[in-house]
Amino acid sequence: MTKAMTTKTRGTAMFTKFAALLFASLMTAAVASAEEAAGLQEANVRLDDVASMQRGARLFFNYCSGCHSLQYLRYSRIAEDLQLDPKDVEKNFVFTGGKIGDHAISHMPAEDATKWFGKAPPDLSLEARAKGSDWIYSYLKSFYLDPSRPLGWNNTVFPNASMPNALWELQGQQVAVMKPAEPGHDAEIEKLELKTPGRLSAGQYDQAARDITAFLQYAGEPAALKREAMGVWVLLYLAFFTFIAYLLKHEFWKDVH
Repeated sequence: MTKAMTTKTRGTAMFTKFAALLFASLMTAAVASAEEAAGLQEANVRLDDVASMQRGARLFFNYCSGCHSLQYLRYSRIAEDLQLDPKDVEKNFVFTGGKIGDHAISHMPAEDATKWFGKAPPDLSLEARAKGSDWIYSYLKSFYLDPSRPLGWNNTVFPNASMPNALWELQGQQVAVMKPAEPGHDAEIEKLELKTPGRLSAGQYDQAARDITAFLQYAGEPAALKREAMGVWVLLYLAFFTFIAYLLKHEFWKDVH
């Protein structure tokens, strides 16, 4: 009996320790996620705003697709989901000599990309699912001039990113305003200021960054468009079915006292 109780006690202690470790791990992950999200600006993208995703697709293929691919997405799927004419998509989005049924693959040679940027630019098919729309939106707004970097640019959201600001002609050129350095510490960036205006106003560029973010959010899970559209009808069906079930129950039990 004592041996059984000892075994049970040990099992309880092990379970308690495992539960404590699991809880601590979850808390650590939550804190890390909160720290990573700190300082990000809200994108507020909407997958029911087709016009925004159309504009985002145009901006992506004109400014980003030279380096970045969407290897899990076909041009034909983009045309269908975003309500675009396939001929317009093939004419305005496909710059590689491909066809409407091809995947959206950048034709930048990997060797050249490595030579120019230090490594090949990543595929962005799942970028929104990996980092979130707020991260992408904030990243697109956080480039600044940095002569110490090989390409002359840096980013406050992703420091030392190996890419220039592809949208600089739209946004303009930002510079970093530094906080006064404390003894024994490196100077930190206080804010970014626009040094040279771009083609767009600040509000217009915010919308452009939001449009690209919305498109990448869609690219990460194209089925979400149809799923959300079907969700409304599913809820209506369930509500109707519940009403019918209530009437049926009432009819069956009306004579039971």
